Amino acid sequence: MTKKDIVMKISNEINLTQIDVKKIVQRTLDTVLEALERGETVELRNFGVFKVKNRRGRIGRNPRTGQEVQVPEKRVVVFKPGLVLKNKVK
Repeated sequence: MTKKDIVMKISNEINLTQIDVKKIVQRTLDTVLEALERGETVELRNFGVFKVKNRRGRIGRNPRTGQEVQVPEKRVVVFKPGLVLKNKVK
C-alpha cells in the first residue's frame, strides 16, 4: 500500500478531496519526521512507537576483500509495534 492508496481510501471514506487528505497525511508524516530528527519518541497509541537509537561504531569486514573496515557510530530509527497492531497482524 502506498501513500496514494492511503489518501484515496481516506478520501472515499470521509468525503474530503484527495488534495486535502494528501496535505493532512503529508503534514502528519512531516511532524513525525521532525520529532524523530530532534531525537524525540513518537508514540501512536494502538499502533506503535518510533524512536531514535544510537548504534555504536564497530569493526566490520568487507565481504569482497575480507579487509577490516571501521563502521562509524550512527543514529537509526526503530519501530516497536503496539499490542493492537501485533494482534491484528497475527
